Amino acid sequence: MRIKYFEDTDTALLEIGTAPAVETRELSEDVTLDFDAQGHVVSITLEHANARGDLSEISFQRLGSGKTPKRDSALSVS
Repeated sequence: MRIKYFEDTDTALLEIGTAPAVETRELSEDVTLDFDAQGHVVSITLEHANARGDLSEISFQRLGSGKTPKRDSALSVS
């Protein structure tokens, strides 16, 4: 999974899969979903991303099956 942020357009792209997108659907004015041939979401695009939240830090937390989180990390973006 990758997150790309394009400062010039204030757009965040969350790439979930590697399969090529064959269909794009607009979820709202600023959110689009890309689907592969099997109908799975492969990416999410957020326009006006910085207005929706602070992108200077991205946090990731993996949760196990009812146990203590296995990993908690934060990525600071400068």
